[in-house]
Amino acid sequence: MHSCRHYRRFKAFCQDLCQGACSCSPAERLIGRLIIGQNGILSTPAVSCIIRKIKAAGGIILTASHCPGGPGGEFGVKFNVANGGPAPDVVSDKIYQISKTIEEYAICPDLRIDLSRLGRQEFDLENKFKPFRVEIVDPVDIYLNLLRTIFDFNAIKSLLTGPGQLKIRVDAMHGVMGPYVRKVLCDELGAPANSAINCVPLEDFGGQHPDPNLTYATTLLEAMKGGEYGFGAAFDADGDRYMILGQNGFFVSPSDSLAIIAANLSCIPYFRQMGVRGFGRSMPTSTALDRNVPINARPWENDS
Repeated sequence: MHSCRHYRRFKAFCQDLCQGACSCSPAERLIGRLIIGQNGILSTPAVSCIIRKIKAAGGIILTASHCPGGPGGEFGVKFNVANGGPAPDVVSDKIYQISKTIEEYAICPDLRIDLSRLGRQEFDLENKFKPFRVEIVDPVDIYLNLLRTIFDFNAIKSLLTGPGQLKIRVDAMHGVMGPYVRKVLCDELGAPANSAINCVPLEDFGGQHPDPNLTYATTLLEAMKGGEYGFGAAFDADGDRYMILGQNGFFVSPSDSLAIIAANLSCIPYFRQMGVRGFGRSMPTSTALDRNVPINARPWENDS
């Protein structure tokens, strides 16, 4: 009952934020169609997926990211551009410059969207778009369909359910990833329900800091130290950061995760078919990637 009550508060919090953002969109007469996750919930990777799928001009993400959230916590706005990725500096700088010149903005105070009802809703507003359309989508389904085209779901399901079953533990840290973890890993791939923990999204993330690292994901770390689970993972609040742990709590750095993927591309159907265009790296990326990908096999590297 405790989790259900707080989840209702989380939905109400998300819906209030979305209603406020939606009331500005048609009033400025520049937007004619909105796609919103049911109850205002979408992970950052899912937003990226939808932007590319429907060829949208961009997408707005309201998130505390990996910081403490809720009405008294952190709150941020992220803008992803038409390719699904974060806005580059030139776009962010332009938005900032324009923001300094705004003297007023219009809203549609009477616009009320049913964020709980899947499907299309149409509104007759005084703007150039007739009608103004809003589509409420399942927050997981579109992203799940994308994952099916990338990974070998049959092989993963056999690993999680067959002889010699790999026992896993995944912590959604009471962020937006809870519905994704349950639907993808448990419902779709057959992992036991108790493999997924902290999967009820809460407006303040249960008072915790939803940063997936050894400092804050201690519930997962302690569970992994017991040796019962062979694979563990935790996600941040909006689903674009993660931590991986091996058996007995062995920490797998992001650099090693990338190197492991690079060394096993043939196991991933999408890359087996399409190949790989390059490997993104930054200043702290270790040399593990270099040892797994010979120089003559690197299409290019991004050292930004």
